[in-house]
Amino acid sequence: MRRGRRDRILEALRNSAEARSISSLADEIGVHPNTVRFHLDGLVKAKLVEEMTDRVSGRGRPPTRYRASRRMDRAGPTNYSLLAAVMTDYVATHARDPVRAGTELGRSWGPKLTKRRAPSREQALDDFVDVLAEVGFGPEPPTTRPVHDIRLRHCPFIEVVDRHQPVVCALHLGLMQGALTAMQAPLAVDRLDPFVEPDLCVARLRTTTEGDER
Repeated sequence: MRRGRRDRILEALRNSAEARSISSLADEIGVHPNTVRFHLDGLVKAKLVEEMTDRVSGRGRPPTRYRASRRMDRAGPTNYSLLAAVMTDYVATHARDPVRAGTELGRSWGPKLTKRRAPSREQALDDFVDVLAEVGFGPEPPTTRPVHDIRLRHCPFIEVVDRHQPVVCALHLGLMQGALTAMQAPLAVDRLDPFVEPDLCVARLRTTTEGDER
């Protein structure tokens, strides 16, 4: 497959021991300097290339040269599903009580999902649904059904659920409990009922009173 000009410019910079000028890159690639400048602007914005200004004596604008950034390409391919599988495999096979470990892990991370206090039940419920949506649970806000049942239409860890469902569901429960605790909300998640339908999980909440453990 033929490589694009941007890829060729980036490769030329990566293969060069010294910073390069636009004109030298244009000569090597065989394109107009303005074309090189256009692609360099994009590469700089993507933080794949760095600009360097030469020091010169005398008047005039100092020339700008470019070099490849010595860092990984954040726009490159990722494999978070592998990371999730590695971590859930480890918890499932090494923890004395994998379900408890998953819940505690979720509770420890849950407070990072929100920084807003929600002292009223109505505000807490709205904010909690927003948190679930951001994480990727696809929540349906309560309507005519019991107000403390939140229906979840998506599992953000669906790729590892088949292998370690108890651990993953425990992690999700812990995330929810930790988030509500951080909100100091008058709500708590009692349990998470997974896959009550093929495309539905349900978070069961209850109203708490002062002094309840959350």
